Amino acid sequence: MILGCIADDFTGATDLAGILVDRGVATVVLPGVPTGTAPVGAQAAVVALKSRTAPADVAVRESVAALRWLRSQGCQRFYFKYCSTFDSTPQGNIGPVTDALMTELDVDYTVACPAFPANGRTVYNGHLFVGGDLLHESSMRRHPLTPMDDANLVRVLARQTPSQVGLIPRAVVAAGPEAIRARIREHRATGVRMAVVDAIEDGDLTSLGAACSDLPLVTAASGLAHGVADTVPHAGTVSRPQPLFGGASAVLAGSASEATAAQIRAMKRHHPAFEVDPCAVLAGEDVASAAVAWAAPRLDGGPVLIHTTSTRAETSTAAAKLEQTLATTAVGLVRAGVRRLVVAGGETSGAVVQALGVQALHVGPEVSPGVPWTYAMDRPQPIALVLKSGNFGSVDLFTRAFEVLP
Repeated sequence: MILGCIADDFTGATDLAGILVDRGVATVVLPGVPTGTAPVGAQAAVVALKSRTAPADVAVRESVAALRWLRSQGCQRFYFKYCSTFDSTPQGNIGPVTDALMTELDVDYTVACPAFPANGRTVYNGHLFVGGDLLHESSMRRHPLTPMDDANLVRVLARQTPSQVGLIPRAVVAAGPEAIRARIREHRATGVRMAVVDAIEDGDLTSLGAACSDLPLVTAASGLAHGVADTVPHAGTVSRPQPLFGGASAVLAGSASEATAAQIRAMKRHHPAFEVDPCAVLAGEDVASAAVAWAAPRLDGGPVLIHTTSTRAETSTAAAKLEQTLATTAVGLVRAGVRRLVVAGGETSGAVVQALGVQALHVGPEVSPGVPWTYAMDRPQPIALVLKSGNFGSVDLFTRAFEVLP
């Protein structure tokens, strides 16, 4: 193994792995901090953590543990992957985790670049845009757990770390890798330890990846993988197998994002749906059993949808209870014969994968940019999973997923 990646949620992990596979790097996704050895033939591993909204000390501890395991497997370069909307709070966890990884690796400099132009995430003058909107004017300003009220990433990151934070502006990035390296040298000379990097198109990420080939650590959304993969020695082409799974299919949607809400509405026009009532969950009712009992007689008719409400006020406790309800529902659905399961929402995806006891995920065909099918082949009954970030995917993604993997 050459490249070790640490993702702060499960959807981001599969997103990153999909890009690396597309670029010819044999990659496996490992849920949670592994304890064994890496799968044979993997050139890169993505350790998927559920640390984005965890307390900062927990996120740091798990991320460092993942880093140590990756180093024990021979990895020499490392990639801390977070969301392309820089999801965090004033206390972290992007800054604290980055500081901890830098300390563990004994490095004095890294970059921060959440740009992913293919999904409408760009950075200009240090400001993050979601589509045509500044971050704090997008739907992220209403995120129930990590509301983003500032598009200036230099300012956001500086609030999370004692390290000096700088900027590599677009003019430097557009001038190419050598210009970026020169700016990095200037930063090091003046005490800058982290630099937000502008990127508005894929070519910017290619240049940045080349310029960072000698940095032991980069931090970014999955978009930078396009550039990093080009600097990792690999075999060339990696096939995406498409085994036959059979069985029934279902969608579990636990995200409150506007994109997922639109996907829910689109699927409900043609498929049966069960709405999870947050009040019933918080009251202690066995909503998971009710959802599985509702779904079981309908599974022969095509994919069914089980979802939470698209607009809800959440505390971390309420969110955890909803995630656990959907995770328990997923286990019940698999027992009822579901073999292809789409899960929407980063926290929900993490809870579902953990509940199903998945040890490794292999990348299959892509449904939408950043949203691949993955295969859990280490179970008595293999299953296929789509782990979708709440903000990603076309309106018809839920139904189209089952056309990609019929």
